[in-house]
Amino acid sequence: MKSTLSTRTKIFISLGLVAALGVGFAAWQMRAPELPQGVAFGNGRLEATEVDLAIKVGGRLASLTPHEGDRVVKDEVVASLDAQDIAAQLRGAEAQVRQAQELTREAQAGVTKAQSDVNLARMTLKRSQQLVQKGFISGEKLDRDRNTQQGADAGLAAARLRVMQAQAAVEAATARGESLSATVNDTALKAPITARVLYRLAEPGEVLAPGSKLLTLLDLTDVHMTIFLPTSEAGKVAIGSPARIVLDALPDQVLPATVTFVAPRAQFTPKEVETRSEREKLMFRVKVKVDAAWLAQHEQITKGGMPGMAYVHTDAQAPWPQNLQLR
Repeated sequence: MKSTLSTRTKIFISLGLVAALGVGFAAWQMRAPELPQGVAFGNGRLEATEVDLAIKVGGRLASLTPHEGDRVVKDEVVASLDAQDIAAQLRGAEAQVRQAQELTREAQAGVTKAQSDVNLARMTLKRSQQLVQKGFISGEKLDRDRNTQQGADAGLAAARLRVMQAQAAVEAATARGESLSATVNDTALKAPITARVLYRLAEPGEVLAPGSKLLTLLDLTDVHMTIFLPTSEAGKVAIGSPARIVLDALPDQVLPATVTFVAPRAQFTPKEVETRSEREKLMFRVKVKVDAAWLAQHEQITKGGMPGMAYVHTDAQAPWPQNLQLR
């Protein structure tokens, strides 16, 4: 019985030692890294700017090429809407433009004729005035010629007004045609940026309302990590200064980065943030952006949501430690 108890005791002691070693190893792994003066750090997750691709006009979705995880290039056509109805309206608008242009030419011809009538009426009136002075015709004939000249002037004014109305009709029809042409162009959707598809939110055949989202894209050129630093350190961080990021999944890969934002005021620390002094009550948010040239060469390595640590200079003269040197 004593031997059995002794063996169990040994087993319990061994398990306790293993557990203690495990806790100690975890604590060692989570310890604050030893850094020189002038370098601060914080933990966070890689984030990429998300862009929603939505339709401007409603209609039936004819095609949607990319799937989740696919890479799309800026200005690549990724989706199209059924545009038959809009195309028919565009043809009608173009016909209205041609009709309005014909009416304008007709009105301009009317102006030419009215101007000719005015010229003739003025010459006739002038001759009548000379003949009345010589006593060859009566004043009644002069009055008729004067009325004719006034009627010709009114006819010319009316003809010019018809030209203005016809030109306005041309402009209105042209504007409608341009609007419909733009709408037709909007039925072919292009990727606004070079990106990776995060979500595919619609399928071909669906009838969508204006503003419906089709894809959520991740901007592959704007990957960053947000960390939180206490006042004593955040106040020394300069925007534009170099930074480093080390991801938990890639401990041997140092990502070059730049500080692009330091919050102008403090905020309460999020619960998931760990600092040297547990959780500071008030911290400053700092945004560190991964170098775009490095991202272009390592596109498949970095993924949104990957946890890691970001390191920033609080002293521009401080050297980077060996483990944070770029390789």
